[in-house]
Amino acid sequence: MTINGGSVVAMRGNGCVAIASDLRFGVQAMTISKECSKVHEVPRMRGMVGLVGLHTDTKTVIDALRYHMNMHGLKEELQEHDPKDVARQLSSLQYSRRFGPWFVEPVVAGLRGPGLSQPYICSMDTIGCMNEAEDFVVAGTASDQLYGMCEALYREGLGPDDLFEVISQALLSACDRDALSGWGAVVHVMYNFIFILVH
Repeated sequence: MTINGGSVVAMRGNGCVAIASDLRFGVQAMTISKECSKVHEVPRMRGMVGLVGLHTDTKTVIDALRYHMNMHGLKEELQEHDPKDVARQLSSLQYSRRFGPWFVEPVVAGLRGPGLSQPYICSMDTIGCMNEAEDFVVAGTASDQLYGMCEALYREGLGPDDLFEVISQALLSACDRDALSGWGAVVHVMYNFIFILVH
């Protein structure tokens, strides 16, 4: 889990949700790229998936997830995928490899319910054990630091602008204390009809 490094955090707000990751891609202490986001889109999903861990495994997992969700959408004739359904499918994929797991820690964030007003966040371990939280979830090499920063900065009822500020400050401050994460960040804030701010 520490070969390539990286960190992801997702946070709930009032009718909005945010997911953020650092941009570093490296091999242990050597930085190779400063433009490697760990947040991925899934077709027709009302949210995003963050994957940290071994880089080759993250590519395998996101490709497998996109394939399974496309097949599910065709079979059920769905226009959109609920983030909770995507999280369950991802958990099932992870668990199917429990005896030789992918070295990936997923984070799912999105909006669900009528009018896309209910934020949803979830994290998993390498074998797909889901952790659905009411405030924030973290993953990656800076997870200990992220827990501390999120506990200090998070508060109930954050609007989109405040949520953007809180998650940004939490991620940047945590990455400053972790040698395997950093070199900038990307933040996606989703509210109403998946309007996304990228910074």
